[in-house]
Amino acid sequence: MQKHTLLASLFAAVTLLTVAGCSSNQSVKTSDGKTIVTDGKPQVDKDTGLVSYKNAETGKTEQINRDQVKEMSELDN
Repeated sequence: MQKHTLLASLFAAVTLLTVAGCSSNQSVKTSDGKTIVTDGKPQVDKDTGLVSYKNAETGKTEQINRDQVKEMSELDN
């Protein structure tokens, strides 16, 4: 179990360091405690209430309901 936790923490740290080289990456914190690192600034659709972003980890474009977003901030380099 400790090995799995250590490996997951290491992967998360490497991912954050990798994406931190781009100044436009953002951190999206959700109301359930998750943190999503985006590739570029998320776009908010005021009509639908959805936040669209490119997931820096998977490279896929995803959406989340604005009500589920607690905070969005630019990552420091």
